[in-house]
Amino acid sequence: MSDRIKSITDAATYLFLQQGYSKTQISHIAKAVGVSVGTIYLDFAGKKEIMHFVLKCTIDPAFINQNFERPITDDLFVGLENDIIAVFEKIGSDFAKHLVNKAADYDLETLVSDVFDILAQYAVGCLFIEKNQFDFKFLAEHYRAYRKKFLETMTQYLTAFVESGKVRPLEQLELTTTLIIEILSWWAMDIRYTSFETQDIPPNSQKICIDNIISAYKS
Repeated sequence: MSDRIKSITDAATYLFLQQGYSKTQISHIAKAVGVSVGTIYLDFAGKKEIMHFVLKCTIDPAFINQNFERPITDDLFVGLENDIIAVFEKIGSDFAKHLVNKAADYDLETLVSDVFDILAQYAVGCLFIEKNQFDFKFLAEHYRAYRKKFLETMTQYLTAFVESGKVRPLEQLELTTTLIIEILSWWAMDIRYTSFETQDIPPNSQKICIDNIISAYKS
């Protein structure tokens, strides 16, 4: 992949998440990259293709390493929405696998680490849907359902941990679960893309999250 395509998609990602897909124009992306509008069209057929490229790379990181015929057209992204939904389903299934034995082989430290990794890996796709839910209602509907399922699974894990003595007794368990997820979401997702002052994830941020959550909730 050319450096220019990476520059275009990086700039577009920031704009799609900060000001929204519908408000972002090709001219905005060109200005952010420091090239002309015509140069953008040498690489992408349009804004929709850039957006689809970004989302495709979120669910398939290896996609970005291909050699592409340019301009990149939407022929590359047939069925992308269904592919994204399939990823949601796989994440949910994989995440719940330890519940088969009531999380006997799982612990709070590993759970928090796994959730951080999932959120960090799919941050761009998740935030894109969250920030552009009214423009992409089909994806938003499914994403909302899978967020609900994710919360339910997380709550089941914490319930199992409380029952087995791995986590101290918790009042308002679902609210506590939501708090933990939101803390992890901010550090794994928002700090890089949508916070007021964005920055890369600090090298020790995952450890800080885990240490603080463990100290707050572990028995």
